[in-house]
Amino acid sequence: MNRQWLLARRPNGQMKAEDFTWITSPIPEPAEGQILIRNLCLSCDPTQRGWIEANTYFPAVKIGEVMRSFGVGEVLVSRNPQFQRGDFLQGLFGWQDYAIAGREELYPLLPVPSGVSIETALSVLGNTGMTAYFGLLEVGRPRPGETVVVSAAAGATGSIVGQIAKINGCRTIGIAGGEEKCRYLIEELGFDAAIDYKADNVVGRLRKTCPNGIDVYFDNVGGQILDAALVHLALRGRVVICGAMSGYNDMGRAPGPKNYLKLLIQRGKMEGFVVIDFLPRAAEAIAVLAGWVSEGKIKDRVDIQYGLENAPTAVARLFSGENKGKQLLRIADSSTTR
Repeated sequence: MNRQWLLARRPNGQMKAEDFTWITSPIPEPAEGQILIRNLCLSCDPTQRGWIEANTYFPAVKIGEVMRSFGVGEVLVSRNPQFQRGDFLQGLFGWQDYAIAGREELYPLLPVPSGVSIETALSVLGNTGMTAYFGLLEVGRPRPGETVVVSAAAGATGSIVGQIAKINGCRTIGIAGGEEKCRYLIEELGFDAAIDYKADNVVGRLRKTCPNGIDVYFDNVGGQILDAALVHLALRGRVVICGAMSGYNDMGRAPGPKNYLKLLIQRGKMEGFVVIDFLPRAAEAIAVLAGWVSEGKIKDRVDIQYGLENAPTAVARLFSGENKGKQLLRIADSSTTR
């Protein structure tokens, strides 16, 4: 049988298990041109909250549909000549044990490189790593010697952004929640400074740690942290809008930036991006990131929870700050040795 989480209602605030319906149904059969995937591991991402609120870069998940999620799975049955039984693929497979794929995908099916673990494929060498790579290098365009500030810096994307900035010769400051996460940024990842938004005056600490202003601010949270960064924007500074998780649970009331006129005064630029726009260049990013990982220039930390039944609570960890690094949900073991 196929266990599934279906969207039952639009959440009011934080996503909860009560917003979904848990069902079992027969394992589906692939039609011509399709494949049957057995889900092994799911990615937990803040953007999932937005996917069930309204139309974004993807159509909103409909009431009664399987909850959308990136995942890595193993091909069990193939009626598509592009894929073989035993292939490992990454795609939008959803909160379920088995998924049908192969036609009209919202997100292309990406092969997991040989020798790469499932966890790595869903973190630094997957959608998360590509988001950091293209967002910082193509949108932020940092130059050696510039100051880069990243919010949610101990999280999946932010931690990789900061390390790429260091690789490119930038001075890097991370904003994170809690002493332990800030210590991790400096001692383990090599950030130049860290700001604890739970304990520090963020505006004051940015003034001290960025005396010449912020050349690139990589924003994952929006809200008050974005406003604080705008106060200290350097001349011709760039703001990269990757996410705004501080407002995802109440997007109708999420405030806009109060200090946006700093963009005018400093002749700055604020630009949003979505990683799917860069997918034709996925192989480029994965090759470069894999090289940095093998050279020890990038460290990747994953936080693994277990059991499909725990999908709603695993995603909730992102908004409470319980996760440490990339949040994953392991739901099955592979029948094939990688």
